[in-house]
Amino acid sequence: MSEPYDVIIAGGGAAGLSAAILLGRCRHRVLLCCDGPTRNSASRAIHGLLGHEGRSPADLIATGRNELAKYKSVEARMAAVVSISKQEELFSFKLSDGTEGSARKVLLATGLADELPKFPGVEALYGVSVHHCLYCDGFEHSNEPLAAFGHGDKGAGLAVMMRNWSEDVVLCTGGDGAPSPEMRTRLEHFNIKVFDAPIKGLAGRNGQLEAIEFTTGERLARSALFFSTGCHQRSDLSKQLGCQRDEKGGVITDELTEETSTPGVYVAGDVSRDVLLVAVASAEGIKAGVAISRALMKAGGLL
Repeated sequence: MSEPYDVIIAGGGAAGLSAAILLGRCRHRVLLCCDGPTRNSASRAIHGLLGHEGRSPADLIATGRNELAKYKSVEARMAAVVSISKQEELFSFKLSDGTEGSARKVLLATGLADELPKFPGVEALYGVSVHHCLYCDGFEHSNEPLAAFGHGDKGAGLAVMMRNWSEDVVLCTGGDGAPSPEMRTRLEHFNIKVFDAPIKGLAGRNGQLEAIEFTTGERLARSALFFSTGCHQRSDLSKQLGCQRDEKGGVITDELTEETSTPGVYVAGDVSRDVLLVAVASAEGIKAGVAISRALMKAGGLL
């Protein structure tokens, strides 16, 4: 088997790339595994990232990969980490392209996958006028006629939050999981009408939502929809490594180092299910990179 890498990074989004660049600058030998599209790949623009307002996610990632190329100790591979386990002082791994190897430290930056609503028309509008994050895309739809989609009090809570961006908000439950009486009172207080009928589909053109069509035949004009249907880990690597998770399924980490309950395994980005923004993911990648570098230097007697 070849010489172990200092670090293997699973995930090549903002978190993984940021960590790889930091570790490259520290001259550590790193394998970065880029395993497919990022969570925000459907979005047209990034918001809330200083100096990059309105930039496309694809452009940001492409630029990051170009910046990474100058660090010769970092190898980037278009493959997913499919299995990984602790073997004494090293972590043994296998990639989707058949590559096998080992590393001293592991950084999980595999992110989350959103669970899109299951009615027709969503995918064609997702990232343009159908969104999962108010903090990312709410401002662009200020004062427009908006719809929240979600079940029970979770969907109702989303609708109430949306009143911060617009006075014209409705809640669509899809006919499943009505809000509690207490939440119904809050919805009435903010003049949020509830549509309990199942949704037949969304109508729109060129990514722009025009109307929500219900199975009752009713058609409701709306210009954007935000949904709260949940998300899940894109990878089971944290389970393979025995990392502890919280009640939401996020990997629990040390607040200072981003290290998990499994020594030598770190996480960055949406894996921890903290604040799910590109700016935070990038910062967590840097934070984890510094902690990993210090751990490696300490092991080598440099600290």
